[in-house]
Amino acid sequence: MPAQNKILSLSDLTHEIWKTIAENFTQGYWIKAEMNKLNFYRQSGHAYPELVEKENGKLVAQMRCNLWKEDYIKINNKFLRVLKEPLKDGIKILFLGNVVYDPLYGLSVRIIDIDPSFTLGDLEAEKQQTVERLKEENLYEANKQIVFPLLPKRIAIISDKTSKGYMDFVHVVNGNEWNYSFISTLFSATLQGDNAIHTIIDQLKEIRRLKDYFDAVVIVRGGGADIGLSCYNNYNLAKEIAMFPLPVLTGIGHSTNQTVCEMISYHNAITPTKLAEYLIQHFHNFSISVREAEQSIKNYANGLMSAEKNKFASTIKTFQAATKTILLQNKNDLNHIIQHVVVHSKFFVHKQNSILDNIQKSIENLSPENVLKRGYSITLFNGKAVKNINSIRPGDILETRIADGIIFSNVFDKTTNDE
Repeated sequence: MPAQNKILSLSDLTHEIWKTIAENFTQGYWIKAEMNKLNFYRQSGHAYPELVEKENGKLVAQMRCNLWKEDYIKINNKFLRVLKEPLKDGIKILFLGNVVYDPLYGLSVRIIDIDPSFTLGDLEAEKQQTVERLKEENLYEANKQIVFPLLPKRIAIISDKTSKGYMDFVHVVNGNEWNYSFISTLFSATLQGDNAIHTIIDQLKEIRRLKDYFDAVVIVRGGGADIGLSCYNNYNLAKEIAMFPLPVLTGIGHSTNQTVCEMISYHNAITPTKLAEYLIQHFHNFSISVREAEQSIKNYANGLMSAEKNKFASTIKTFQAATKTILLQNKNDLNHIIQHVVVHSKFFVHKQNSILDNIQKSIENLSPENVLKRGYSITLFNGKAVKNINSIRPGDILETRIADGIIFSNVFDKTTNDE
């Protein structure tokens, strides 16, 4: 058992620790660390930040801190004034702190002040590292080399449906006064903070899988200060955008200090509204070309019609002149033909009349009356002409007609030519 004078009570030990710390840590220290969690409590107004230090991605130090209400209000107002954004998780800070020890609550650091310029500087350093790495890998201009579609109608939008930037973008593209038609699909993602990096990359991978269904990708959000946009300086996110197979368009805030993702995207606009107008302008440009082509076609058609009309009018005049000449020539030819036909017709009629007269005379000469007048006679038996002697028998009464009368005779006998 140890000697009695070697035994300390717990309060004695904590008092000795308090005394040692109080004697050796009499001033404040400027300390740099990463604010892993702010741990702000609205009811009390106090915050209990969890600060960490990492080396090569590994945790090498961790400390619980106290940020009392009065100090929190002062520091937060400074961040709002300089960075336009409050204190938050995941940022690197340079703070003024006092080391304190309490027998009940243990060792901690009281944060008295935080320098917002350090946080901005750290973000800028990360940004420059990302830019240099992308340039070394020949990725900085990669997305800008993609051929932009003539009419970017099918848009994949990475945003939050509650984001004002998203609503502004959709309102402009869908409400354009020229009725240009856009087909947009929302891929919901967190828009700021460390979680934004992972969710945006995940959605880009999903869109890559469906790339044949889209013409371009749009990343939009409302305005934010530089610290709120720090996730867009992340190398992994920037690389994903740079290597994306479709044009990536960004409209992620009003800040004049561009993030890396904005720099390497195919096109960046300062606001989602301006980005929507950029897409509409492509339709305008195409519309102008169409109208110019339409006017050129109209001018060419009008010129062609005018030339053909003049050519047709000239052809009509030529045709009319040729027709008149042909008609006059044919009329003269027709008159000659008529005269020829009349002369030949008269000759033909006269000739035919002569022929008919001769025929008539021949007919008249061959008529029985004229034949009888020339001394011929006709023998009839029973009213029929006797043509065959064999049809006559002795005793038959024959009737013989001559020019001036009739002779009746009785057949006594007959003799054939052979007899």
